Amino acid sequence: MAEDSDLERTEAATSKQLRKAREGGDVPRSREAGTCVMLLTGGVGIWLFGGHLTTSLKRVLVAAFTFERAQAFDPALLSGYLSGYALDVVIAAAPIGGMLLVAALITPLAIGGWLFNAESFMPKFSKLNPLNGIQNMFSLNSLVELGKAVVKALLVGTVAWWIISKQMDALLNLGVESIRTSPDHLGDMLWHAFLAMVSVLILIAAIDVPYQLWKYGKKLRMTKEQVKQEHKENEGDPHVKGKIRQMQRAMARRRMMAEVPNADVVVTNPTHYAVALKYNETSMGAPKVIAKGSDAVALRIRELAVENGVTIMEAPPLARALHFHAEIGDEIPESLYTAVAEVLAYVFQLRLFKTSGGIYPDRPGSIAVPRELDPLDPAHAAARAKKIAEAATQHSGFAQ
Repeated sequence: MAEDSDLERTEAATSKQLRKAREGGDVPRSREAGTCVMLLTGGVGIWLFGGHLTTSLKRVLVAAFTFERAQAFDPALLSGYLSGYALDVVIAAAPIGGMLLVAALITPLAIGGWLFNAESFMPKFSKLNPLNGIQNMFSLNSLVELGKAVVKALLVGTVAWWIISKQMDALLNLGVESIRTSPDHLGDMLWHAFLAMVSVLILIAAIDVPYQLWKYGKKLRMTKEQVKQEHKENEGDPHVKGKIRQMQRAMARRRMMAEVPNADVVVTNPTHYAVALKYNETSMGAPKVIAKGSDAVALRIRELAVENGVTIMEAPPLARALHFHAEIGDEIPESLYTAVAEVLAYVFQLRLFKTSGGIYPDRPGSIAVPRELDPLDPAHAAARAKKIAEAATQHSGFAQ
């Protein structure tokens, strides 16, 4: 059952899937919306500029059919004469043509957006296969489109029949009206019929647009396995990423271990933690942590320290505080200056004794650290809880 669910296309298309489909020239489109917008734009254009267009065309027709007798018997002269009025016709129809052009450019933005795809111009011989053509003719999509065309024809035809039957008497009376009044009455009847049929097309487009978007989304649905695979391709395989992180940690550990021989002292817990410190008064403002670790890593740090003659100092509270509150490469916290200074003073005195002799330095006893920095001290937990509460209060204040 789980395998069957993984093979079912139940997941919505991802952004990468949508982008890939768009790059292949596949975007949602609604012919009904385009037809409706173009007809409505043409009707509005005629309503706004119809008077000017009629006047201009009447003037052009009167001028065009007023010519000399010689021109009627000379096709070359008549053609040149009539072609001179072509520009006038274009200028008269330019406002309506411009509106239609703008509508044709803007309409795709509502559904799918503009798409310029060079692959659409490439020849595909599969489109010439008659078997594919027959299969497309009897596909579910073709049946749906056929049903839409039938429904649209029935609705528009019904509305047209209703308009004509309602205005039948007015249409018959046009034959007895004068030539001056009948065009206006005919224009009113055509305008009302146009609005009624466009209203039907608007209703059809309002239904077709959501359907096309739903069909497009259904076509691009993905299986759960495809979504997982895409996530792996985008984010990387978790196993590979884990392996990379493991290798990165190993490389960082090797670099850290290479710094242990350069340490001045290794402070230990003595078994659970080990922190290597280095201090150079000419280049450092405070001692720095150059290596740290717990358990097996701490053991390896102590072994390297013994092999390279680095002093090992057992100071459990200080080791714990350094391990939890100082990162590799960072200077130690200011609150630990005194404790670390006590350790380094002993280390430098011991180094001087080994090179110059003299009095053997006394090993420091119990090195005190602030209680709130020792993770095993109850004061540390209380201080941490207080910081968390202060951070939460500050965050809630910002949110308000």
